[in-house]
Amino acid sequence: MVLIDSCGRPLLNLRIAITARCNLECVYCHKEGEEIGSCSKGTTDEMELDEIIRIANLSVKLGISRIKITGGEPLVRDDVCEIIKRISKIPGLKDLSISTNGVLLKNKAKELKESGLKRVNISLPTLNPQIYNELTTGKIENVLIGIKAAITAGLNPVKLNMVVLNGINVIDIPNMIEYARKTGAILQLIELDPINVNKQYYSDYHKFLDDQEESLKQQALKIDTRRFMHNRKIYRLQNVTVEVVHPIENSEFCMHCTRLRVTSDGKLKPCLMKNDNTINIIDPLRSGASDIELERLFLRANQIRIPYNKK
Repeated sequence: MVLIDSCGRPLLNLRIAITARCNLECVYCHKEGEEIGSCSKGTTDEMELDEIIRIANLSVKLGISRIKITGGEPLVRDDVCEIIKRISKIPGLKDLSISTNGVLLKNKAKELKESGLKRVNISLPTLNPQIYNELTTGKIENVLIGIKAAITAGLNPVKLNMVVLNGINVIDIPNMIEYARKTGAILQLIELDPINVNKQYYSDYHKFLDDQEESLKQQALKIDTRRFMHNRKIYRLQNVTVEVVHPIENSEFCMHCTRLRVTSDGKLKPCLMKNDNTINIIDPLRSGASDIELERLFLRANQIRIPYNKK
């Protein structure tokens, strides 16, 4: 069984934010669309381990086959490996991944792999230490060590998420492609989202990736399309793969969305861009709701998954 929304889109992917806390302060971070304050504090009502597992189990029963653990920074939770371990054992789950800034991967990558994690997305906006610190407040050395640890642990693929910022890191794209080639990682070039950043910042630093995509097209040995991932293009260059992620300015992004989110405080979030249609699942769960009652909340959330550009 696969759930289909009112626009004919299948629901295949669930992103579960297990915390809103983060050990960095990335200026471009969309925070999974959550309206939170300081990254260091996050929200005060994170879901408990058993609550996360129950929600994950329900989602797979309803046909969701891919789960990504997000945040905040998911690795700041002491029980993150146990969360991965228990989700990985859910019958019917095909893919389990995590999105991280990589700072804590050095000491976690091997255990995460042994717990059942298949792959990892690591945020890396630049290879320039100074620019990295200005964008994130972190030290790039920690992330590069984390990337190496993830590759050594056998997490495959390791994807590097590069949010492209006009006038800041566009010049770094060739170096990032070469770094991905050397490490065996996949590079994702991502346009800045107008989410949780102010209008002036977005206006100053958003850059359409059309020029970069045309350059990749000329270099590519093969070009694929990820049908169930917003129809994004995959450019297979010589010994390296580069994906380009266009956000909501591109109608393809919304019209081919197959995702549902769970916020760190336990709400089903049908659209990254909207907070006025979330469905509270954690309170009914904590009040003793049956699986059937909770499944109805999933069904409702799926039915109100309307493409943002169709509003």
